[in-house]
Amino acid sequence: MKIKKGDIVEVITGKDAGKRGEVQRVVRGKFKYGRKKGQKDPNHDRVVVAGVNLVVKHQRPQPGVQQAGRITVEAPIHHSNVMLVCPNCDKPTRVKIDRSEGKKIRICKKCGKPIDK
Repeated sequence: MKIKKGDIVEVITGKDAGKRGEVQRVVRGKFKYGRKKGQKDPNHDRVVVAGVNLVVKHQRPQPGVQQAGRITVEAPIHHSNVMLVCPNCDKPTRVKIDRSEGKKIRICKKCGKPIDK
């Protein structure tokens, strides 16, 4: 996956299309060995973006936990529905990986400048 925590991404499909936000968390899934061997977890390769895909969660009162009632939380969204925003040209772009000097560097395909510093 070419998206990391702290990146600015733009949602390209769904109800929140066009919104931008910072990646809070990256959820990588593992293979689960259930009925079909090698079947992937349905919640794999998802990202949690600030202010995007907000859902209402009903929480019961518990001692020592935050407030009870209806709270709004950010739900994970699949990584294929978001696109990385280049910090140099401020446009959503695809990412090219350059392996120079023994390191992987992400490069913007529109402006050609490195995304990582």
